Amino acid sequence: MTVLQDRDARREVLLAAADRVVQRDGASASMAAIAAEAGITKPILYRHFGDKSGLYAALAERHTDSLLDALVDALTGGGTPRERVHRTIDTYLATIEQQPQVYRFLVQSEEAASAHGQVRGFLRRLQELLAAGIAHELALEAEDLRSFVWAAGIVGMVQSAGERWLEVQDCSRDALAGLLTDLLWGAYGSSAD
Repeated sequence: MTVLQDRDARREVLLAAADRVVQRDGASASMAAIAAEAGITKPILYRHFGDKSGLYAALAERHTDSLLDALVDALTGGGTPRERVHRTIDTYLATIEQQPQVYRFLVQSEEAASAHGQVRGFLRRLQELLAAGIAHELALEAEDLRSFVWAAGIVGMVQSAGERWLEVQDCSRDALAGLLTDLLWGAYGSSAD
């Protein structure tokens, strides 16, 4: 094993330890707790990641890349457009339901405020993919503003509703995914008539 491979392997072990602490402590995860979980000292942890922001960025990349892959799979799978939308919303909600502390760490920790670029980058990539899908699905021109605006609105709506739901848990995940899908399919407009 080369020095670089050894360093990469050690970094993965440290990220796994950090993941365990974040799963337990969420936004309050500390470098001291992560170092203790990994069985090392804080200076060794700093040597691998620079500071907590560097560790945050590495964890954010790991989790957002995985989530984006799952969302793309859900959105591009078979079924009707409504079924694909429901499945994609449910995939997002399932992820934050299964890992609520990771979600809180990524969006509510001090590092999230200072290193918000990782999550913003993820949201931008998701919006771009969704905009391309909307444009394709509705046969819109590539530069049609509707696909970009609708994609940003959908992503923001699902993220905000998901965050609220994590806190209050006033319905099942499937019910929430259904309500959001209904809204996207015009339920609000048809209810107001």
